[in-house]
Amino acid sequence: MPSRKCLLCLAFLLSFCPWLQAQESALKVGITEVPPFVMQTEQGEWEGISVDLWRSVADGIGRDFEWVPLSFRELLTQVENGDIDVAVGALTMTASREEQFDFSHPFYQTGLSIALPPKPENNVWTSLKALVSWEFFSVVLSLAALLMAVGAIVWLFERRRNPEQFGGSTERGIGAGFWWAAVTMTTVGYGDKAPVTLGGRLVALVWMFAALIMVASFTAAITSSLTVSNLQHQINGPDDLRNAVVATIDKTASAQFLEERRVKSRSYPSLETAMRSVLTGETDAIVYDRPLLRYRNQALGETRLTLLPGVFREQLYAFAMPEGSPLRGPVSQEILQVTETADWRAINELYLGD
Repeated sequence: MPSRKCLLCLAFLLSFCPWLQAQESALKVGITEVPPFVMQTEQGEWEGISVDLWRSVADGIGRDFEWVPLSFRELLTQVENGDIDVAVGALTMTASREEQFDFSHPFYQTGLSIALPPKPENNVWTSLKALVSWEFFSVVLSLAALLMAVGAIVWLFERRRNPEQFGGSTERGIGAGFWWAAVTMTTVGYGDKAPVTLGGRLVALVWMFAALIMVASFTAAITSSLTVSNLQHQINGPDDLRNAVVATIDKTASAQFLEERRVKSRSYPSLETAMRSVLTGETDAIVYDRPLLRYRNQALGETRLTLLPGVFREQLYAFAMPEGSPLRGPVSQEILQVTETADWRAINELYLGD
C-alpha cells in the first residue's frame, strides 16, 4: 500500500493540475483600435506597432493567444478585473493606472505635440488668386449694384433742380449719381457733385451713415481674419496655447494637460474629427500624442496639418496585465530583447515612415 507521504504528494499535485492547465491555455489579449499601434485590415486581420510587437513577445515566451477586441474603457476595466491576461495598444503608463494593474517594461517613448493648420503660401500668386476668385468678384458686383441704386435715387431727386451736376441723358445722370455715391462711401468727398434738393440731401445723409457702417464692418472682418491667421501661426509651443481654442479628445493625457494649463479646449469623439476641426478653422490647433498625430496626418494627403517639432509631457507606452500577473516578468524581458533588434526599427518605419 502507498505510504501516507505518497498520498499527500499525489493530492498536492492533483490540486495544481487545473492551475497548470490554465497556464498552458491560450492567453486572452485585449485590444482596442488605436492607429498605428492597433489597426484592423479589411480582411479582419490585426496589425500595427503594438500588434507586431506582441506577436514577437508571445512567440518568445511560447504562448498561444486569442484577440479580444474591446473599447478603451472596457479594456481598462477587464484588465483590472483579470478578465483578460494582457492589454495591448497605446496605453500610457501613469501612477493612477499602476495602482489598478501592472505594466510591462515600456516599449515606446513619446509625448504630446501640437498640430496647426497648413501654413498659407505667402507669394504674389496667392494674392492674385484671391483677387480673381469668385468670392471677390461677387463682393465687387454687389457693391457696384448698391452704388448704382443709390446713385439712381439721387439722380431722380436732382435731375431737374440740379441739372449742372446730375443732368443730361439718363445714362449720364445715373453715372454722375454713381460717381457721387462712390466718393461719398469712401469719404474722399471731392465736392464736384452734391445734392441740393431736400430729398437728395436726405438720401445723402442716410447713405453717409450706411457707408460708414459698411466700411467699418468690412475693415473689422479683414482685421479679424488676419488676427486669427496670425494667432494660428504664432503658436510655437505649449506656452502659446493660452489664447487659442485647442481640439482634443476627452479623458486622454492631452485633455488632462490642457485642463491643468487652463487652456480653452473643445473635445471631439475621435482624433480624425478633431484634426478636421483644425482644417476647417473651428479650432486653432490640436494637442495629442505625437505618433498618433503623425500617422493620421499622413492620411490627410495634401491637406496635412503642420506638425510642430518636439514633444512635451513625455509618455511611455506599455502592455498592461492584472496585478500580480506571472506574465509580467517574461513579457518585460522579451520586450527588451525585441526592442533592441533591427526588426523593431523596421516595424516603426513601416507604420510611421522614415
